[in-house]
Amino acid sequence: MQVYIMRHGDAAIQAASDAARPLTQKGKDESVLMAQWLQNQGVKIDCVLVSPYLRAEQTREVVSQHLNIPSKFEVLEQLTPGGNAVFVADHIRDLAVIGANAILVVSHLPLVGYLVSELCPHKEPPMFTTSTIACIEIDVAHQKSHVEWMLSPSQLLFAK
Repeated sequence: MQVYIMRHGDAAIQAASDAARPLTQKGKDESVLMAQWLQNQGVKIDCVLVSPYLRAEQTREVVSQHLNIPSKFEVLEQLTPGGNAVFVADHIRDLAVIGANAILVVSHLPLVGYLVSELCPHKEPPMFTTSTIACIEIDVAHQKSHVEWMLSPSQLLFAK
């Protein structure tokens, strides 16, 4: 099973609250770039988990316009910046056991880094720039996992 852990796109600094910060145009553009790249790789997402914060929900929406993902998604309170990586990792493993093949998770710093470490215990929490995606391969039967790749929008732009 693959888990695609994505940090939300670039967001406005000013808002009524942290949870209400919307994506900037840069955040939308970089999220489109990443979604198109995933689509070109033939990625088939069958489950989506997203933070309840506006910028994460907007990132999921932008991604859904350029990558074939399920219209139904699960909003998890534990996917906020200070959320519980152990809870989220256990939830992802539960989804794998019941048959999920590819999960997209849209969340925030620092949680995205901690989630990588929770799923891959020998990996230090990596730094995610906005719209960066890490792909984790989980072998549920053998209880093993590893980071397959991690890619940022700037890496895609420089590769062109």
